[in-house]
Amino acid sequence: MKNNMKYTIIILAAAVVTIGAILTYVSTLQLSLQHETQNGATTSNPSTSQVLSQNQTLRKFNSTDQLKAFLLDSISQNIDQYGNPQGVYIKRLESLGMPSGAVSIPVPQSPNVGNIPTSTPDSNIPHSSTNVQVENVDEPDFVKNDGKYAYIVSQDKLTIIDAYPGQTAKIISKVGLDIKNQNIQSMFVNNDRLVIFYEDYVDHYYIPQYDYFPQTMSTPTTHAVIIDVSDRTNPVIVKNYEVTGNYYNARMIGDYVYLVSNSYADYYHLVPPVVRESSKAIMVPDIYYFPNPEPSQNFVTITSINIFSDQINSTTFLTDSTSALYVSNDAMYIAYQKSYYNYPYYGSETYAKDRFFKAVLPLLPQDIQSSILSIDSSNSDQPQKWAKISDLLQNFYNKMSDNDKSQLFDKIQKSLAQYDSKIQENMRKTIIAKFSILNGTVNFVAQGEVQGYPLNQYSMDQFGDRFRIATTSEYYNPINGTQLTNNVYVLDKSLNTVGSLEKFASDESIYAARFMGDKLYLVTFQRIDPFFVIDLSTDTPKILGALKIPGYSGYLHPYDQTHIIGIGKQTEQNQYGGISQTGVKVSLFDVSNVTNPITINSYVIGGQGTDSDVLQDPKALLFDKVKNVLVIPARQQNYYPLPMKETAQGTTGSSGGSTVSSGNATSGPAILPTPGMPMNMPPNFGNNNWSGFYVFGIDTTKGLFLKGTVVHYNGTNYQQYYYPQESRSFYIGDSLYTVSPGLMKINDLNNIANLINEIKLSDTGQLVKYLNQ
Repeated sequence: MKNNMKYTIIILAAAVVTIGAILTYVSTLQLSLQHETQNGATTSNPSTSQVLSQNQTLRKFNSTDQLKAFLLDSISQNIDQYGNPQGVYIKRLESLGMPSGAVSIPVPQSPNVGNIPTSTPDSNIPHSSTNVQVENVDEPDFVKNDGKYAYIVSQDKLTIIDAYPGQTAKIISKVGLDIKNQNIQSMFVNNDRLVIFYEDYVDHYYIPQYDYFPQTMSTPTTHAVIIDVSDRTNPVIVKNYEVTGNYYNARMIGDYVYLVSNSYADYYHLVPPVVRESSKAIMVPDIYYFPNPEPSQNFVTITSINIFSDQINSTTFLTDSTSALYVSNDAMYIAYQKSYYNYPYYGSETYAKDRFFKAVLPLLPQDIQSSILSIDSSNSDQPQKWAKISDLLQNFYNKMSDNDKSQLFDKIQKSLAQYDSKIQENMRKTIIAKFSILNGTVNFVAQGEVQGYPLNQYSMDQFGDRFRIATTSEYYNPINGTQLTNNVYVLDKSLNTVGSLEKFASDESIYAARFMGDKLYLVTFQRIDPFFVIDLSTDTPKILGALKIPGYSGYLHPYDQTHIIGIGKQTEQNQYGGISQTGVKVSLFDVSNVTNPITINSYVIGGQGTDSDVLQDPKALLFDKVKNVLVIPARQQNYYPLPMKETAQGTTGSSGGSTVSSGNATSGPAILPTPGMPMNMPPNFGNNNWSGFYVFGIDTTKGLFLKGTVVHYNGTNYQQYYYPQESRSFYIGDSLYTVSPGLMKINDLNNIANLINEIKLSDTGQLVKYLNQ
């Protein structure tokens, strides 16, 4: 018993020490790291500049106590733009000992643009790369190739394939990472280095308030594992960096990886972000904040890593969690939403009072208004004031006829609905934070805000010194229900709004956006697909033309300056008067006449139950103009097989053709049923699931044409349809490589029906070596 009690006391003492270490972690570890490096690692943090617009000043926490005071004050106060002006809040922060001035560091004036390295094991062999938004800014994915080798990460394993030539392609190594209940997120490939990302959880101990026994708290951690693959048969881990927070996304420019991670700033269990190498702390990032706190506080940490050296930098910003990321060659833009739902003001007593005096009072007779204002300005307490106002209103209503009263109440309800909508519209905004990036150095530049919210990264763009963003505004009132409108904003280099196009395409929301130079191609959808061409040659956006066709495009991809590829869904009206989505639709748009865009032709793959990974992740698309190839993964669940035909290209099991449209109409897309379906079967023959790839060519005069299909599964297994497909394709030389879970196929790019090789990627029954971390 004594030994057990002694053991318990030791545990408690250790827990107390642990808690104290956590609470003072930032200040103590930061001081020690200023005087030493770990294994030669650079521990200086990136500089941060003064914000340039909107009177926002970026400030740095100088201690953990300041951070805790900020979070506590954020919790305890009703922070809103009406009842608690920013100036008052700043004074309160200063009284808590918070820094009162901005951190001012010069911003680089002429950043050098990094390039994705072109030196690969067989760089002279033409090969495709990941479909990315910005040239020379690589995006992580689970399939990569370098012109000779293919790299695939799945679950906890890395598979390396000697992929070229396709006839002799084979797996040369399959290795695992010893990670518990986690999957690898994605990776980069750069010459002989791979960077693999995955999430983990680090346990900390704490004692709940007025309790006595230590409890375990797990915090998310993102791993960036750098692997040397100079010997592809024997990969070796050279670095394992760990950054506090959930993995959000990453980019690679030249030899530098920029990682963004998010973690919740929990005042009660505060664990500030830390950077570790192989579980050993090497850096505590500086934490910066704005004087106007967000409703939900999160640590957003940006970490830059040189994958060929020991250079690593990391900085944390206290904001809301990241919702969209756009990265150009010299800047990073992090967007997050400021939703009215999170504001204590919305639905509070202050809100109710504002609502009454601003939306109801102006509709009452002048003498009633004067009496209410007089009561409100008296020295009585609030309950007494409202009791008098309530009696006054009831006496007034009792003297009215039922008809007059009904008309007045109707006006008041409409006024309140308009007021609520306006408040929601003003409060539901997107905040954009801009950072300059240069050779691993990240500098804060500016912060701005716009109405609404972006769909994804393709809704944002940098062009010269202008930042452009397309958003959808959504708000609700009980009379009109949910209201949707759309906006396009142009911001200067300091993120001040200099131009806008607001509230167009009412009752529609943005489904796809693509910025191309001084044009924006935008798709909104609710019942039909308005395809807009928007001019951005000046700071005042304007709609040049629109095309309305059934269905919608969920992703837009440039073909050239006058043609756009759209991938989405075909739609049709159902028996209930609503809209049902059917097959995957691939369209080619001609925008040479910007005032009158036309659809050259469209193909619809399958029917209801058909989907494509491209609609969730554009990296699933392969397009190469020189090779004249467009590859789209598709999966289909078919209850009613269609009769099969041979195409003009000679591919059995597919029906080709093209449909030309002009103006605002189309005569109907060609329907492509599932390849390989049994013929001459009754309509209710049963369920058949198919997954594979459709390979198209493009003729700007005639439109899209089907080159062939690559089947990866054709049968009745439901799992083949419902499980995530994670399909990718790429080419090396004249070979097309298609990848789905567990299988790689290699076909002749010039004759898709010619299968060159097939490689089983999983369930091989072979031993897997796990790498040492």
